[in-house]
Amino acid sequence: ADIGGMVICDSAEQAKKMFEIFQDRLKPNVVEIGRGISTNADEILHLAADSASPSYATQQKQANKVKSGALILHDIGSKEERKEWVEAFKAGKIDLLFVFNMLLTGFDARRLKKLYLGRVIRKHNLLQALTRVNRPYKDFRYGYVVDFADISKEFAETNQRYLKELNDELGDELEHYSHLFKSADEIAQEIEAIKDILFSFDIENAEEFSRQISQIQDRATVLALKKALADARSLYNLIRLQGEYGFLQQLDFQKLNQLYRETCNHLDLLNLKESIENSADTTNLLNVALEEVLFLFTKVREEELVLADQLKNTLRRTREALAGNFDQQDPKFTTLKEELERLFRNRNLNEITQEEMNANIGALNAIHDKVKELNRQNNQLRAKYHGDAKYTRIHKRLLERGTLTETERRIFEALYGVKQQADDHVLHNTQILTNEAFFERMMMPLVIGEFQTHQKIKLNPDASRTINRLVVTEYMNEFISGNRTGAPTW
Repeated sequence: ADIGGMVICDSAEQAKKMFEIFQDRLKPNVVEIGRGISTNADEILHLAADSASPSYATQQKQANKVKSGALILHDIGSKEERKEWVEAFKAGKIDLLFVFNMLLTGFDARRLKKLYLGRVIRKHNLLQALTRVNRPYKDFRYGYVVDFADISKEFAETNQRYLKELNDELGDELEHYSHLFKSADEIAQEIEAIKDILFSFDIENAEEFSRQISQIQDRATVLALKKALADARSLYNLIRLQGEYGFLQQLDFQKLNQLYRETCNHLDLLNLKESIENSADTTNLLNVALEEVLFLFTKVREEELVLADQLKNTLRRTREALAGNFDQQDPKFTTLKEELERLFRNRNLNEITQEEMNANIGALNAIHDKVKELNRQNNQLRAKYHGDAKYTRIHKRLLERGTLTETERRIFEALYGVKQQADDHVLHNTQILTNEAFFERMMMPLVIGEFQTHQKIKLNPDASRTINRLVVTEYMNEFISGNRTGAPTW
């Protein structure tokens, strides 16, 4: 057999008797190898058999049978013989060892996967015996104990004493080590937290994910993302260590590991950029600085023209970025738009001085960067709704109101469920949008069903009406806009 077992007896006499019974069970096919070892002769005869080969099933059954054993006692065999029997067991030539006190400590055989306990082993010896049989070996993740003596009480007491010793020795460190393991509930909570952090990114498509993060210039945002992905890697190892394999289906850990590398690469790029920007003695920066010095002294007039042109280009880019925002009810958008208007209200560009141009270019660049980041966040959220701007706006309005305490991911799941049903209704009957009151009544059960029934998000009557009104308004605006422009909406 591929694995071996050990029978721990209550006395030397019992060990001898058990080994005798074992030998009787193997008869009449027993060949005596020595005083303390016997083997089934079938194994030997099979090699010399002249008959046809047995079937595969028969071979497997024969291979898995216990065929040999050895009795390890201080008065059986010589020291050298006992050593040979132990080595034969380790090599897989002996299946069972019958022992009393010998081999209970310091015995190391990885194929030992089954213990038969005929007596209670005490204190540290018990932990050693259990640990020895419980080590991984080939396809076996743990060992087996057949308990005829009831070791449960002794094990509980020994384990408690061992933990106390650890606590006395390690003190506060034990609390730290306890965090190396997590309960099933803690693992489930951590998976939910990771999903929430990664919610706004496309974690199914590595190429799209890479494109999304490449647009993020805020180092703190990338660091938070890297931490979430690193947590996922650690959690994967912990799940495998603890054998909680069911959790491996809840996240694509292999894909997350790939995304972790992408995130690290982008963070390295941001760090390099920051390093270059803050490095006074970088060759490229020095060359640029020298060019600017020459430029300032020799091309003053042309510089003014460049600045004016630069101001107009920056203004154009900023206005285009604002125009490209599909959620102009967003308070952040309104603030940026008002900032831009204040900058140029009652100003004639032809009358602006060079100093004012420089200041305005800096202010415009800051506004443009903020608008660009806002658009990036909007587009990333819209991708979650498969390009549907309506539900992106609804999603954001619900978060702005702050009346729902659930995570953003749960709100998304509920809204996406509403979207699927509502789109299906409208797709099959566009005319329902010609009657807004009817459409509003039809949508209310869908909203309540997805939020309360499916996602377990508690809604009071006001919250239900608010969500429903947001949904209905978006569909009606899209329908009216489509009719006005002549473009088919569905």
